[in-house]
Amino acid sequence: MKLAFIIHNEHYAARVMELLTRCGIDYYTRWEKAMGKGHQTEPHLGSGTYASLNGVFMIGFEDEAPLEALIAEIRAANEQIKRRADHIRLMQLPLDRIV
Repeated sequence: MKLAFIIHNEHYAARVMELLTRCGIDYYTRWEKAMGKGHQTEPHLGSGTYASLNGVFMIGFEDEAPLEALIAEIRAANEQIKRRADHIRLMQLPLDRIV
């Protein structure tokens, strides 16, 4: 089992939802208006010079097939996003249990 966090500029929220739909993933926890800064990117703080914000999805996967499909979809989407700093990110962790 795996746990994935998808972090994206809120500008791409609809695109991330499309990716989830294409992969048959209709389960997630979502945080909007998340602030932060990625490695070698500008901060997303919601005000001032860095007025954009991030969105975060957390998804627990019992089966890895939808996760692998999602990873492929994110890679394809990122090929369309010109600025590397704007890429959709996925962070994957082991998941010991879902109760």
